[in-house]
Amino acid sequence: MTNTLVATPEPDDSNRKHASKRNSPKLRDGVMKRGTTWSYVIRVTDPETGVSKPKWVGGFTTEDDAKAARDEARVAARRGEYVNRNAITVGDYLEEWIEAHSVEIKPKTLHGYRMLIRLYIVPRIGNLRLQAVRPATITKLYRDLLNGGGRNGKPLSPTTIAHVHTVVRKALRDAVAIDEILPNNPAERAKLPRNQRAEPGTVWTPTQLREFLKVAEEHRLFAFYRLAAYTGARRGELLNLRWRDIDLDTPEVRIKGSSSVIDGKRVEGTTKSGRSRVVSLDEETAQILREHRARQAGEKLVAGEEWKGTDDYVFTTGWGEPIYPDTVTSLVPKLIAAYNAPKDRPRPKKPLPHARLHDLRHIHATTLLLAGVPVHVVAARLGHADPAITLRVYAHVINEQMAMAADVFASAVKDAAA
Repeated sequence: MTNTLVATPEPDDSNRKHASKRNSPKLRDGVMKRGTTWSYVIRVTDPETGVSKPKWVGGFTTEDDAKAARDEARVAARRGEYVNRNAITVGDYLEEWIEAHSVEIKPKTLHGYRMLIRLYIVPRIGNLRLQAVRPATITKLYRDLLNGGGRNGKPLSPTTIAHVHTVVRKALRDAVAIDEILPNNPAERAKLPRNQRAEPGTVWTPTQLREFLKVAEEHRLFAFYRLAAYTGARRGELLNLRWRDIDLDTPEVRIKGSSSVIDGKRVEGTTKSGRSRVVSLDEETAQILREHRARQAGEKLVAGEEWKGTDDYVFTTGWGEPIYPDTVTSLVPKLIAAYNAPKDRPRPKKPLPHARLHDLRHIHATTLLLAGVPVHVVAARLGHADPAITLRVYAHVINEQMAMAADVFASAVKDAAA
């Protein structure tokens, strides 16, 4: 019996590849598990060469996360918006972003942005990878802030959350358009909590304003409150005024800049819109400013060498220094209290309700709009860059006018027929 020796053939390369695939993780529709994390792969076409190459992205905690990121990457790749993976965190990006804009952003605005980033954004999502941020991530941030983002865990106001949204939206917009780290801006699709604040300009009537100004007449800064109410100018704009900015013969005031205090230091810059404007004055307000200037000259004469004025500011302390902004703000409730509980006359039948200094601006705008002054004229007086801002802020007044429009038209036609 002859023994036949049968040789077992060596596995060829294709067999080795098949064996390797059996022993390696499976790639299912562009997603696979590598170690303890998940990765995805897509093909991306180089816009310059037209060559399609695979792009691997890993580090996802779950398969669902990898699939969701894969789907977004596929859409971005089809649109030509695919961006390479970047490990930078939200906190690190915001730090770089705010430093890059520190020159062009106004000092007061910059200070506010830094505070919002430090107090509300970084503590909650600062450690997240920027490219992992989704609209739901930002929506949850706003919801958490609303529920307990304030001091001692108290709810944060929708107004402050809206400011946070402004910072997040602007920063991520640059991450898309300038730094090309994100394919799109997730903040654009995030949901903000509804703001239930009362509409501006509804605190005082013109009659109540007149009563307030009567009390303010007794104070050396009466001209400040008169000018605030009769021009609608902002606090910082008025405190930045020099006498050379006021023409008492025309009469008009040129608002060219704004003053504020940041970290205890007085800072001057441009107006909120970045543009100067001229606001007309009534003759009585011009006369009040003349009297204020004469009083200031008397204070300078009395102070003599102790006068500390280095510029011709319209509103100064008794020794010539520019007024500290909080001074005129904190004086408003004191004047209201003086009206409601006078020492030398009977109490008024109708006390003045609480109001802020900024409400004088709202009263000015509301009164003009209800009187039929065109929106673009009111916008120009307020310094709004676009009348659309005025329309949005004072929508309640515009709606009231619209409701009256039918009666106004009917009356006009009726009077013409008569």
